[in-house]
Amino acid sequence: MRVAELYQPHHFRLIEGIPAEPGPGEIQVKVDGVGICGSDLHYFSSGAIGDLPCTYPMVLGHEPAGTVTKTGPGVTGWSAGDRAALEPAIYCYHCEFCLTGHHNVCSHIRFMSMPQDPGFFRECVNLPAANLLPLPAGMSVEEGTLFEPLAVALHSLKIGAMRLGETVVVFGAGPIGLLTVAMLRLSGAGRIWSVEPVAARRELALKMGADAAIDPAAAGPVQVLLRETGRRGVDAAFDCAARGESLDQCIRVTRNAGRVVMTGIPSASRVALDFHTMRRKELAMLNVRRSNHDSEAALELLHERRALFAPLVTHSMPLERIESAFEMLERHEDGAGKVVIRL
Repeated sequence: MRVAELYQPHHFRLIEGIPAEPGPGEIQVKVDGVGICGSDLHYFSSGAIGDLPCTYPMVLGHEPAGTVTKTGPGVTGWSAGDRAALEPAIYCYHCEFCLTGHHNVCSHIRFMSMPQDPGFFRECVNLPAANLLPLPAGMSVEEGTLFEPLAVALHSLKIGAMRLGETVVVFGAGPIGLLTVAMLRLSGAGRIWSVEPVAARRELALKMGADAAIDPAAAGPVQVLLRETGRRGVDAAFDCAARGESLDQCIRVTRNAGRVVMTGIPSASRVALDFHTMRRKELAMLNVRRSNHDSEAALELLHERRALFAPLVTHSMPLERIESAFEMLERHEDGAGKVVIRL
């Protein structure tokens, strides 16, 4: 099988690997497509994500969809040829946090695409049967790969406890930011602002449901948002960028007793914070850790609202061009939104 390894910053190589047989309770899957996530891009560009450095070589990719090829001993309900969305997180199911329903912070979590656990930029993978979800009939591979980032967006709205008619700003219009905008619109938010420096992504934000898209290079987003809310500020701010001043800007534009939701992952291991503004406003600062029991709902939404999500996938590229795909995203070229690697 072909495997794309990141062996140093900005460089992939294709190698041949030998797939193992699926063990008891496992299913072997042919990986058909994998979306490129912003965290993958951190590893590619910076050699780390936050305080976690790369361990080379490593296999990235955690937004996969594929086709069952064979099942291991004890597996029922799945057959060769079945199409599936593939969950990248493997839980222990018996720690304190799993037993209380907080699987996304499992004490023994394994997340495929971390240095010690290869991800899905490879043609074949064995997974626990619990990590497969049936792909709805008629759903394309590209659409199927959106289930993982959409689940993250759904989880962020639950954490943010959004209420009907509330005003909200989303900083960053990469795929997670765009999906957050779409979910806010479907959930009945009031006015939605998007803050994004890339013109093509501002256009996508408007297509996905934003009422206004602010170019931070043309006008300070804090000044614009305070002016447009009569100095009150928005009810909630979602930081899906985690770059530069975005977190502090979220704090400054959120009303007293409002909520700031951190979905993006900062590149730096330590982050400066406008603590005293946050303190005086008594803001709730909320952090998102991937998703938790949101994947089934994400797949249902993708199936029922295909027209809403269709603009997000802008490119589908073969595994041989994986390095070019990452470079295109890094440079914000060719109007790239979500890029899917086909295997």
